[in-house]
Amino acid sequence: MAKKMVLLTGAFVVGALAIAALPQRGSWVTLAPMNEARQEVAVTSLNGLIYVIGGIRGDRSTADTVEVYDPATDSWHFAAPLPEPLHHTAAVTVNGRIYVIGGLSGLRFTPRNVTFEYDPQQDVWRSRQPMPRRRGALAAAVVDGRIYAAGGSPSFRERSFAVYDPVRDEWDVLPDMPTPRNHLAAAAIGSEFYAIGGRTTGGDFTLDVVEIFDTRAGTWRSGPSMPTGRSGIAAAVVDGVLYVFGGEGNSRHPLGVFDATEAFFPEPGEWRALAPMPTPRHGIGAAVVGGTIYIPGGGPVQGFGVTNVNEAFIVE
Repeated sequence: MAKKMVLLTGAFVVGALAIAALPQRGSWVTLAPMNEARQEVAVTSLNGLIYVIGGIRGDRSTADTVEVYDPATDSWHFAAPLPEPLHHTAAVTVNGRIYVIGGLSGLRFTPRNVTFEYDPQQDVWRSRQPMPRRRGALAAAVVDGRIYAAGGSPSFRERSFAVYDPVRDEWDVLPDMPTPRNHLAAAAIGSEFYAIGGRTTGGDFTLDVVEIFDTRAGTWRSGPSMPTGRSGIAAAVVDGVLYVFGGEGNSRHPLGVFDATEAFFPEPGEWRALAPMPTPRHGIGAAVVGGTIYIPGGGPVQGFGVTNVNEAFIVE
């Protein structure tokens, strides 16, 4: 069961929140690659399978592709394609269904406000109530059966925050996220929604900001900053611990990408550096099956560039 985040008040002490000098935990494995190399994908898990949705192909076309990875057989197959091609979209799983939220379309990066629902039994997609605002490069996570979607582009949508109730098929607008950003990641621990890292349009690619929305109180607060600020990242939660992977904006890497794997432990409230990614990437997503975090595809170079690599982090 996920642990509840320790409620911290006031300013965070920099020294106490510095990345912990502790032994690395976890290990990486390389698995069967995807059939189609893509970056800016959405990734989620359902019924023990990993779904990789949409993205940008090597020829820069927008993908409607949905590939499914089975960890039990280390193999891929295709599912029904998206109703429309999307990249920089978000995907989550609720009550046995996959929901794809927002995204961008084409090389003009046209923002969309779509909500699509996937039924794995019928292998079909259907349209649901659209988001209140069109945006892509957003991040989403599920708290208590509802989908929270934060940030995104274009620039005037970087604070946008809304929640979708799949049962009612309704969206509600929530208080704006304090720090405007896109290409961020999101995760949930208990009843709290985490908005992690990202970047601003025309600005800093390496935001280390972590902000936490208390879904019960309906308020935002600042969390402990990531040790390595970055955007185009993936995040996942295992046993109440938040894991953040990859990203772009790395001035110290010749290809501008990060191999960083960092984890935030709510108790005692600190970040730790873990084993780095074998393939540094951005434009990625992460999904969990059985305590293993799967991170397929992405961009191995800042900006355009694709890979079909499929690597997984085994939490130890």
